[in-house]
Amino acid sequence: MPRRPIDITIPDLRDTRAVVTGASDGMGLGMAIRLASAGAQVVLPVRNPRKGEAALTKIRQHAPDADVSLRSLDLSSLASVAALGKTLLEEGQPIHLLLNNAGVMTPPERQATVDGFELQFGTNHLGHFALAAHLLPLLRAGQARVTSQVSIAANQHAINWDDLNWECSYNGRKAYSQSKIALGLFALELNRRSEAGGWGITSNLSHPGVAPTSLLAARPEVGRDKDTVLVRMIRAMSARGVIVGTVETAQLPALMAATSAAAKPGGFYGPSGPGHLGGPPGEQELYSRLRSADEAQRVWRTSEELTGTHLR
Repeated sequence: MPRRPIDITIPDLRDTRAVVTGASDGMGLGMAIRLASAGAQVVLPVRNPRKGEAALTKIRQHAPDADVSLRSLDLSSLASVAALGKTLLEEGQPIHLLLNNAGVMTPPERQATVDGFELQFGTNHLGHFALAAHLLPLLRAGQARVTSQVSIAANQHAINWDDLNWECSYNGRKAYSQSKIALGLFALELNRRSEAGGWGITSNLSHPGVAPTSLLAARPEVGRDKDTVLVRMIRAMSARGVIVGTVETAQLPALMAATSAAAKPGGFYGPSGPGHLGGPPGEQELYSRLRSADEAQRVWRTSEELTGTHLR
């Protein structure tokens, strides 16, 4: 049975500067295309210049007049994050939208960032935490909305406080869950601190459900030389319109959270189909692992200590 089209309306985003991490392919690229097509000035911080240039070409195919540009960023390097922050601060343009979308998922063997953190925790969470810290003046100037992309994995497992970097016993799935729980707790604490401090920033969460993205595909850079069995199953289900979403529908919750006038500060958006795996985007009940303000404050303090950055 053909899948019924699912989409949302993106408002006019002229005079809006958007920074989207992980936008050189997959969902992030789709988000960048939609934002640029709506008139936003889109900044793509990318690790791979070749993929970045290909992304620019594709965006301009969809939106020939797009105001879109590349910057260099490796979220697994705190020095690279700081360098991007310095570059954007020197440019001096307020940021109105920040989409923390980039991520890595379940390397088969434990890997570490250049700073010594477990790769998923260091990239998915600490890299984004440090980025927000470096960009805070621009986010405040733009009265920004910050949308952080978590995962259904944030409804599983827990933060491994006794071994944050998984040096004693590595479990890729649990480490991935930890990184997304930490990112979600940070995003909600950012919203609370902005409200209390009058920063003018709003922060919310999204998750894409399940879709055939590149996260579980072959990725030699994380030690995965071929597609996982799971991603092959997801592709087959997606192609048949069964339960899960597509790459196109999976990007919609983040776009809703980032651009909709109805999206709430501290809100959580994801697919509304069975099991929240696919379907139209909508507001959802916050996962139990993201509800503790005390846990969020602990994540915030720990992240400041580990990254040497401060959001205040």
